[in-house]
Amino acid sequence: MAPEGARHWPDGAFLDTALSAVRPEEYAWYADRLQNFAREHRKRLEDLLCAYGPGSPPASHGRYALIGQPETLVILERIETVPFLLRSTWEGEEEDVLLDDLEFAWRPRTRLSRR
Repeated sequence: MAPEGARHWPDGAFLDTALSAVRPEEYAWYADRLQNFAREHRKRLEDLLCAYGPGSPPASHGRYALIGQPETLVILERIETVPFLLRSTWEGEEEDVLLDDLEFAWRPRTRLSRR
């Protein structure tokens, strides 16, 4: 999803956090699941990248920083599959606004109320 060398966080921390929301019983087939997810949602992923990715108006305001990063595919798949498990693994590990932005751009109905 991102051009080579365009990673903002080369340490892979976001990927580790997202992968911690993959349950042990999913390990054996998760790579296939991810490929199927990318294939099934290709158009939606392309639209997301165009609307919110690098060079877009929202990105120019410093938001949606993870869109276009390689680990975003795993994060989006987890948002689609187990949004509350992802949220519980994310909290305390990464900045909430990063996940909030992805949830908003991908599927607003999964956002948790912060009131």
